[in-house]
Formats: sequence, C-alpha cells, structure tokens
Amino acid sequence: MSTLTERAQFAPELVLSVVSPAVEYYQKAFGAVVVRLFNNDDGSIHVAEMSIGGSLFHLHEEMPSSPQRRSPGTLGGTSVLLGIFVDDPDHMMASALLAGGNQVSAMQDYFYSFRQGIVADPFGHQWMIQKKI
Repeated sequence: MSTLTERAQFAPELVLSVVSPAVEYYQKAFGAVVVRLFNNDDGSIHVAEMSIGGSLFHLHEEMPSSPQRRSPGTLGGTSVLLGIFVDDPDHMMASALLAGGNQVSAMQDYFYSFRQGIVADPFGHQWMIQKKI
C-alpha cells in the first residue's frame, strides 16, 4: 500500500522583490540550473524554476496582493534556514561568498558529525551548506 510520503520531495519557493538577479546569483553561487522561466508582460521574470543537483526550487516575484508572497526585505528578515547537502561544502561556501553572499557562520565541523556553515544570499535568504562527516 502506498503512503503519502513515499515519494515526497521538498521544493521550496523563495520570494524576491526582483527575480532576475537571484537567478544569476544562484547559478554562480550554487551551480543552479534554470529549468523554466515565466515572464511578466514587461519581460521581467515572474517565476523561475531552478535545480541544484537535481533538487528543484522556485523563485517567485513578490506579490503585494498576496500576504504569503513577501520577500525577506519586506518582512524585515526570514525565519527559514535552507539546508543543502553537498560533497564539498567548503567550495560551495566560497562560491556563495564570491558571488555576493554574506557569511553568517563559518564552515566548521560539529560534534554531531556534520560540517556546516551558513551564508545569507544578497536577497535575505539563509542557506546552511553542509555535509555529513
């Protein structure tokens, strides 16, 4: 018998005031790949579907008419920490910082067998880059 979580995958949606710079940042910082883009009438990006290592995530333009679609800038911060597991967290952290991110916590080994560091992207979203060691 099938369960609801048998094939579950997470696909976070990050809300941004302007999507285009975020597409460029995530490509440089994390090696993200654009899967699909949905444009507004003026040619700006309304929604971007992207992938990092086969895991999907979405970027969505902030919508003043929708209380669920507010960027960290509008909200004054975020309470969400996006975790990403990679083979070389030090390299990805360096890439994220070089692309314009800000270090929140340095990459280090923890007693619970994880190597982790946190970077804030230029748009207010925080990413925990990590590897089980």
